[in-house]
Amino acid sequence: MKPCRECQHEISESAITCPSCGAPYPARPAWDGWGFEYKSEARVMGLPLLHISFKFRPNKVPVPAVGFIAIGQFGAGIITIAQFGIGVFSLGQFTLAGYAVAQFALAYSCIAQIGVYVDRGFGQFVVRLSDLLPGLLGA
Repeated sequence: MKPCRECQHEISESAITCPSCGAPYPARPAWDGWGFEYKSEARVMGLPLLHISFKFRPNKVPVPAVGFIAIGQFGAGIITIAQFGIGVFSLGQFTLAGYAVAQFALAYSCIAQIGVYVDRGFGQFVVRLSDLLPGLLGA
C-alpha cells in the first residue's frame, strides 16, 4: 500500500484510480497523461532528432510530436509521419508539406487521393493551386 500522490489516502500500488479523490494512477510519484511519448536526447537544428507521441495530457489535450523526425497522431517536423502533419517531407492522412504522400494534401508536390499542389501532383483528385485560384476568386 502507498499513499495517493494527491490526497494521501492509502491505495494499492496497482490502483488505476484513487477511490478517494479519483486521481489517475495514484501510486505513481508523477503522472502527465495517457499514451506513449518518446523524445530523443540527440538534437538537430534545435529539435529532437526523433519525437514519437501518441499521448494525451490529463486534460485530454493531445501532445503533438515535434522534431526533426516527428511520428504521431499530430506531428510537425522536417520528416513527418502523422495522421495530421506539417512538414517538409510528410506521410499522413491530412498534411501540409513541401513534399507529401497523403490521403488529403496541400503541398508543393504531392501524391494524394485528394490534393492541391504547386508544382507536381499525382493521385485520384489533385489540382494545381494556380488552376484552382481563379475559380475560388470568382475570376
